[in-house]
This record gives sequence, C-alpha cells and structure tokens, in this order.
Amino acid sequence: MLIRILPPHALRESDVTPEPMYLNRRRFLAGMGAGVAALGLPLTACSADDTPQPLAPLKPATRSEQAGGENLTDFATVSTYNNYYEFGTGKSDPSKNAHTLKTRPWTVTVDGECEAPGTVDIDTLLAGTLEERIYRHRCVEAWSIVVPWDGFALGAFLKRFKPTSKAKYVAFETRYDRKQMPDTRFGVLDWPYVEGLRIDEAMHPLAFVSVGMYGKVLPNQNGAPLRLTIPWKYGYKSIKSIVRIRFVERQPPTTWNRMAANEYGFYSNVNPQVSHPRWSQAKERRLGELFKRDTLMFNGYPQVASLYAGMDLKRYY
Repeated sequence: MLIRILPPHALRESDVTPEPMYLNRRRFLAGMGAGVAALGLPLTACSADDTPQPLAPLKPATRSEQAGGENLTDFATVSTYNNYYEFGTGKSDPSKNAHTLKTRPWTVTVDGECEAPGTVDIDTLLAGTLEERIYRHRCVEAWSIVVPWDGFALGAFLKRFKPTSKAKYVAFETRYDRKQMPDTRFGVLDWPYVEGLRIDEAMHPLAFVSVGMYGKVLPNQNGAPLRLTIPWKYGYKSIKSIVRIRFVERQPPTTWNRMAANEYGFYSNVNPQVSHPRWSQAKERRLGELFKRDTLMFNGYPQVASLYAGMDLKRYY
C-alpha cells in the first residue's frame, strides 16, 4: 500500500460522498466534535437513538494538498478494504472486527530525547489552539483507492515537546490490547506494531496525522482515533491507533523490517526503480481501474527528494 497527495486544487463539496458512518461509538464522535467545534468547523450532533452522524463537510482550508482530476473512492470501499492485522489478516477482517476497539479514553505519550515530555489526551489535542489545525488532504492510496483525509501537521505537534539535538529519529507505537484486538493473541506479527521516521521526515510539511476521512471521524478499522499519513512512503509506514511517540538517537526497529528485512526497508519510500523481491513496483493499479499506471518516484512528490540527497536509495530502500 502506498499513499500519494496530489498537487493543490480546489476541493468541491460535491467531491465528497455523504456515506453514513456506522462503525464509531458515540463517545468517539462526541470527542471529535469537541475538537472540531473548537476549531470552528461544523459537526452534526448524535441523534437521540445514539446513531452516529457524519461530520459536516469541511470548508476548504488554507493548508491543504488536494488532488485535481481524481475521482474519490466511495467511503464504503475505503472503510471495508484495510490492512490492520490486529483485527485480522484479510482485507475485510478489520471492518468486521475493529468495533471492539475503544477509542475513548485515549492518550498519546511523547517522551525520549526531548525537553518537554508528556502525555496528551486526544480530546485536549483536538481542542488545542497551537499550530495544529484540522485541514484536508486528498490522498491517493495507489494500491487501490483515492481518499480525502482530515488531520493536522505531524511536525507542528512534535515541536510542542521540544526535541533535543540527540533526537535523530521518531519512533511510533500502536495500542496493544489482547482483549480489544483479538488477533494479537496469535503470532502473526511481533506485537505491538511499531514504526519510525527520521526526524527531518517527520517534520516535513507533507507528513501529517489523520483523525478523520471524508469529513467524518476516522473509523476504527482505518486507524482511529489517530494515525500517521506519510504520502511518499508505502502504506505500512502510516502506523494506526498511536499510543506512544519517542524521540530517539538511533534508528528504531520497525515491525515489517524486523519480520522481513530483505523485503521491507526502514525508509520504504515509493521507488519504482527498486523491486520488491517477489514483484515489480514499477506499476500500480487502483480499484475500479482495468489497466495499471506507472508508479512515480516518491509517489509523485519531488519536494521530498532533498531529504535523501546523496543517499543510495537501492541500499536505503
């Protein structure tokens, strides 16, 4: 899986399909509503029968990377075609099983090589008045789908904790709960799921944290209540349901790199010139399309190329 944010273009309200949101709990929606309301964005309230209602369409934001000329994949497809092994290895398993995940209360601990470590409640985070703002990115997940994500800049969030000069990398960890995540009882992966970025990658303006999609609260199976979206890398770098972030001096271990280092490198940049050991990565196909298209270097984002100047990208794959 890989994700691409295309060049800026006006996002029309008619581009977003108003699908019913049916998998999130009322508390999650209410919490998200508090944060969005604080940012001046509209949200419809839950009805008396406790049926979750979708977020009202978001207004175009000044900070946005929105795609032109791309048709959105419908919400039903995006919310039922997922990789989230904690809830099953099949693409449809997470949408069937992720309702067991409780997304409130939820905190994220940030520590390591920083001057101001701390634990942040997600509702406090969403209601914050710092540089973080809910804004929209329309992303292409080139393995299948085109998605409008809603979130905030990762770099602006990380700066709050004042990383020191020793902070060369940022490590991320997903929630690990065998009661809420039934498939963690099996040794499919080495739990908890962990990922990492170099700190300059994490601070890049294209790196962001998603808390919603299609103007709605992020469904559990898509990584609720908050996940990374790193558009120039393969999708497994975009870790879901984050509970801990650490600033570290050395390159942190990552789940898929530990499981199969010859297939999944630490950087995992989209690079059509470097084939996976079992298949070529030079072409991609989206759901609903018959023919494949060329895969673009860095998924079509030359603005990140300077992060890797002078690096052998076949060695650091």
